[in-house]
Amino acid sequence: MPMDWTVFPWPDWAALAWFLACWIGYTVTADHSPLRRRSIAAAMAVHRRRWMREMLGRDLRIVDTQILGNLVTGIGFFASTSILMIGGLFAVMGAADRAIEALGHLPFAAPPTRPQWTLKVLLLLAVFVYAFFKFAWSFRLANYTSILVGAAPHKPESDTAADAEAARLASLSILVNFHFNRGIRAFFFALAALGWFVHPVLFAAAAVFVVAVLYRREFRSEALRVLR
Repeated sequence: MPMDWTVFPWPDWAALAWFLACWIGYTVTADHSPLRRRSIAAAMAVHRRRWMREMLGRDLRIVDTQILGNLVTGIGFFASTSILMIGGLFAVMGAADRAIEALGHLPFAAPPTRPQWTLKVLLLLAVFVYAFFKFAWSFRLANYTSILVGAAPHKPESDTAADAEAARLASLSILVNFHFNRGIRAFFFALAALGWFVHPVLFAAAAVFVVAVLYRREFRSEALRVLR
């Protein structure tokens, strides 16, 4: 069945296109352009490599296992939250009439029709499903990292072997953060998507605001200055 493009007026389609352009554009710029070398993730990657190199020289690795355990717990929390949000959104779809009526009482809100409401909720569902997949994969990679840390040799045969082992462990740890960061980014853009329930202009403005916040925290924050 062909899609009925008249479900939304053109400002809604324009706002949706702008939202997707902001998300995809920021992701490409932050993760795949030369600018990525100046990000907080790149700064942390240096410390992750140092951590793994120091870990190989420790007699007791209790501290390292505790750090890995905390990381796994944090990732698991966000994965569980994504599932809860998905379940909640399915419940909201069943209470569309009451939700639309409530939106009608908000100032400057443009109450959606039933089809519009369904598509807006589906957008949020898509965002949280994407976030769940990212967190779930990050969770698995974090577990793999824990196993490799446990299997790491106590005293590598040479500095060259130690550097190679540390680089391998650090690369997997960096990949854990890469997917976790994508999931967190999806949460931020989900907040922007909430603006679509009020007005397409708010939707578009919220996407710009999220990009500004993400850029500030990943490339201009005080934390980045400290890490460097």
